[in-house]
Amino acid sequence: MKEYCKFESALDILVGKWKSVILLQLISNGTMRFSELQKAIPDINKKMLTQQLRELEYNDIVHREVYNQVPPKVEYSISDYGKGLSTVLQALNDWGAAHIEHMNTLYGVDRSGNESGGTVS
Repeated sequence: MKEYCKFESALDILVGKWKSVILLQLISNGTMRFSELQKAIPDINKKMLTQQLRELEYNDIVHREVYNQVPPKVEYSISDYGKGLSTVLQALNDWGAAHIEHMNTLYGVDRSGNESGGTVS
C-alpha cells in the first residue's frame, strides 16, 4: 500500500495549524507582505508565521521575493508549483464547512462549540 499511497507526502506539506490558513490567504489575496499576512491572521505570532512560511518556501509552495531597498521589502506569493494545491485546499475548506453543518445537525453545536438547542449524550 505504501508505494501507491502518496497521501502522507502531501499531508507533510500541509500539516501545521497555520499552513492552510496562510495558503488560503495567499491564494485569495495574491502577493502579500509579511505584515499583511500578520494582520490577516491575527492569532498567529511572528515566530510561527516565519517558520511556516520558511517550510512552505522550502517545499516550493510559496515564493519569497526580497527587494534590495531600504527599508527591506519582502513579498510572499503562491509559486507556480504551489498553485496546484488551490483546488485541494478549496475542497478541504468546503468539506470543513459541510462538516460543521453536519455536526450542528447531529449535536446542535455551532462553530464555537456552544449548544444551539440540541443535547450531546
